[in-house]
Amino acid sequence: MDRPSTPPTLASSSRPPPLTLEQLKRVEINRLKAKARLRATQEAEASPSTEPNVNKKRPLTVTSADNTSPTAPGRKDTAPLPRDTRLMGRYLDYDLSKMVDSRGGFLVEDRPGIDEEERKRLKARERERMKQNLDPPMYLDPTLNPKCSECNSMDIDHTFKNIFKVLICNKCKDAHPEKYSLLTKTECKDDYLLTDPELRDEELLPHLLKANPHKATWNNMMLYLRCQVESHAVTKWGSLDALDAEYGRRAEEKKRKKSKKFEEALRDLRKKTREGVWQKRRDEEHIHEFGEVEEDEGGESGSGRQRCKDCGFEIEVEVF
Repeated sequence: MDRPSTPPTLASSSRPPPLTLEQLKRVEINRLKAKARLRATQEAEASPSTEPNVNKKRPLTVTSADNTSPTAPGRKDTAPLPRDTRLMGRYLDYDLSKMVDSRGGFLVEDRPGIDEEERKRLKARERERMKQNLDPPMYLDPTLNPKCSECNSMDIDHTFKNIFKVLICNKCKDAHPEKYSLLTKTECKDDYLLTDPELRDEELLPHLLKANPHKATWNNMMLYLRCQVESHAVTKWGSLDALDAEYGRRAEEKKRKKSKKFEEALRDLRKKTREGVWQKRRDEEHIHEFGEVEEDEGGESGSGRQRCKDCGFEIEVEVF
């Protein structure tokens, strides 16, 4: 059986035939097309994609210098975009230099009622409060530092020391509220029967200034030390029992005046009610308005009748 034989190899000296002009032209065209496709692929990879990423966000893009968009940076000569007032309302312009710190976590726009003088008064009240809160320095020698009058501790409240001239620490101040608690001006006037001139005298009754919690534009709140207020009240009224007696007398007087005022108002109301009822009854009364006399038939009896024009009431009258 004959086995197939391998075809003979070409001679090493044989070469492929040269390309024709048509073939060379087609090769050059294909090369240029491939190069254009490669350039387009590279530009697509370099430019940012317009599709959202995994976080559903659009990718950042770099604005070119020749961008003609009206919102492109550096275009100051373009007119502002029209604003849809139906969606966003009017433009809101805020001047941060005229904002007022409400001390509640908000910046409130300056109201037209607050002028420059009012703003200066606010700054002055704040400076007064800051002067009271200055802490003096501590000495290295323990014997030179002031100590608490209750427990001999050096950790004293310097505000109480500067304002009330009382050496007390924060711990003892909280442990003895019957002596070192603070009272407002209204409480001093109502409970201890003190007057405004006495409370304004800083030598007689020193007070601590705090920002008014009801409104920042109001005057500072004045706080007094309870033990000093009680001491002055005892000096003024003689004793705490005399103070209680005076407080009871004033309470009774106030109650009596209030009751008298209520009785007078009730008396006026009753008077107005009676006058109103009397006027109403008077208005409801009907006054007959009679017409001409109608003589009886025959005219011999010498009598006639008169009829009211409104209600038809009749009366007999004599005809002369």
